[in-house]
Amino acid sequence: MSRIGRKPIAIPSGVNVNVADGNFITIKGPKGELSYSAPPALGIELEDGTLMVSRPDDARENRSLHGLSRSLINNMVVGVTDGFRKNLEIQGVGYRAAMDGKDLVLNVGFSHPVRFQAPDGISYALDGQTKVSISGIDKQAVGEEAARIRRVRPPEPYKGKGIRYEGEVVRRKAGKAGKAK
Repeated sequence: MSRIGRKPIAIPSGVNVNVADGNFITIKGPKGELSYSAPPALGIELEDGTLMVSRPDDARENRSLHGLSRSLINNMVVGVTDGFRKNLEIQGVGYRAAMDGKDLVLNVGFSHPVRFQAPDGISYALDGQTKVSISGIDKQAVGEEAARIRRVRPPEPYKGKGIRYEGEVVRRKAGKAGKAK
């Protein structure tokens, strides 16, 4: 059995879970509403404030979907109660971020500023000019948006300039060693 798939999902107070026909799950909480269509082979039972995901047999496909579905449903419960956040750091001389309404504007060494519009359910926040915070209720959307922003100017290995995740360690390379005599 999957160790992750066997764990029950605790439903906190203030969160409504609805399991419809075809394993269509809708979760409503204080921060918003998320839905997921679980594979029809899996069994999803809601009882006594916990949600259990079970699989019918030990077929390879059912084993792989068991833990995955449980993790996705658990991330939905966490998202509608607490939300998710990714933090990015901008390093480099003259590199900075600014907000223009709800848009994020990055100046990262190009001849033009790079503008990002926040997708639905995602919000940006700045802490100073070099720290960007991306938050929302959908873990996948928050991570994808953070990766999209980082892709504009990933950290380079010689000077370390660029956009990196908070706490990310960038391996540095030595530059030119000089001419051989």
